[in-house]
Amino acid sequence: MSSTSADPVAWSRVDVSAGLGVGAVFAEPGGFRLEAGETVAGDQGRFSTRVTVHADLAWVSRTARVEVLSAGGASAVELARLAGGWSVDGQRVPELDGCVDVDVAATPLTNTLPIRRLGLGPGEYRDVSAVWIDVPSLRVRRLGQRYTRLYPAEGRERYEYRDSADGAFVFSVDRDGLVVDYEGLAVRMA
Repeated sequence: MSSTSADPVAWSRVDVSAGLGVGAVFAEPGGFRLEAGETVAGDQGRFSTRVTVHADLAWVSRTARVEVLSAGGASAVELARLAGGWSVDGQRVPELDGCVDVDVAATPLTNTLPIRRLGLGPGEYRDVSAVWIDVPSLRVRRLGQRYTRLYPAEGRERYEYRDSADGAFVFSVDRDGLVVDYEGLAVRMA
């Protein structure tokens, strides 16, 4: 995979009545910045989300900020990696100790972090612990996840994502590790 592409990509959400997402990865001194936004109208109501995640050169998440605008007003959550774990809005949360990735429910962009970091070969898998941020509630919790690299199909690299809460989903990525299509969630717009 190449280093990154700052050209934004756009996804149409397939899990809600109407939804559109845009995201990009930017190389910065000492790491990468992922920026994404989603606007959704569905069973959970209407909301928009703004996501910023900073990662180091090894694609390990360092900080994250997620903002939501919904019927309840504007809200935000901030996370930061500490020496021994994570803080959420400035408070250390021991439950998150050992988590490497930040995964935000509102965007397929955060799947880029483990894809780039793990460097799996076809047929390989890794179990990871992620800081999961639910949207629009902004609830933060630890979530065990498994990423399995599948064999390519139709000229795309493919992965299976699995967790105990939601099951398994297959998605494909482009040469930068950005999601092209994510089963049951989103499809890249041309």
